[in-house]
Amino acid sequence: MSEKNKLIILTGPTAVGKTFLSIKLAKKLDGEIISADSMQVYKHMDIGSAKIREDEMMGVRHHLIDILEPDEEFNVFKFKEYTKKALDDIYSRGKIPIMAGGTGFYIQSVLYDIDFKDEDEERSSGIREKYEKLADSDPDLLYERLMEVDPKSCESIHKNNIKRVIRALCYYELNGKKISEHNEEERNKSASYDHMYFVLNDDREKIYDNIDKRVDIMINDGLVAEVKSLMDMGVKKDATSMQGLGYKEIYAYLSGQYDLDRAVYLIKRDTRHFAKRQLT
Repeated sequence: MSEKNKLIILTGPTAVGKTFLSIKLAKKLDGEIISADSMQVYKHMDIGSAKIREDEMMGVRHHLIDILEPDEEFNVFKFKEYTKKALDDIYSRGKIPIMAGGTGFYIQSVLYDIDFKDEDEERSSGIREKYEKLADSDPDLLYERLMEVDPKSCESIHKNNIKRVIRALCYYELNGKKISEHNEEERNKSASYDHMYFVLNDDREKIYDNIDKRVDIMINDGLVAEVKSLMDMGVKKDATSMQGLGYKEIYAYLSGQYDLDRAVYLIKRDTRHFAKRQLT
């Protein structure tokens, strides 16, 4: 059996300090960092994604940052594709890759080389269209449907993540099997890498306080102007990039759905809920 390549994984809830530690690790181990973040892949989206600045990288090479335009699709399939290319590049130069981020499913997809079952495109498109119409008319009912057929998936999929909710429902209808069961089976496979897996944690109230402070800083740094610029570029509210925390709320504010105070409240509340799910 060939020796497995080494991989360090650093994960944990948002605002816990993953970025700082990943830089220290990379400097110590002569490593390079792969961002496991679903928003930092996008160009022009720096403030709301808390994207690391070049001066903060301390000379450490980062991968999967600023690689897509805001109107492009990004999902776990593309994450696997881009990450495998980055890993090959890092290994070819004798470096150690450090995968850092809070998107746990993305990390698992690479670590265990999760197989995403091919779907019959003709059948799946019809089913997907049915659920997309339901999402437009009654998104709460859409989520209730997922709760009925696959409550386990609801533990990791927020009701506002319409694309993932629809994908889970489509998978169930196409295969007669819960996507949470399929993913669990895939995760039970042996890891594809000789890995070390670190999960950062902290006092929950401290994390929540850090989240509130971070959101206030984002607003002061110009998050509203950043989202306005994206809207002016033609980025639509249903774009994958606009589903990120902070972006969808400010988009709604700029569209006149509620005032800025309400938007800030929702960002803080939903980010705390997201961190809570990451902790459990």
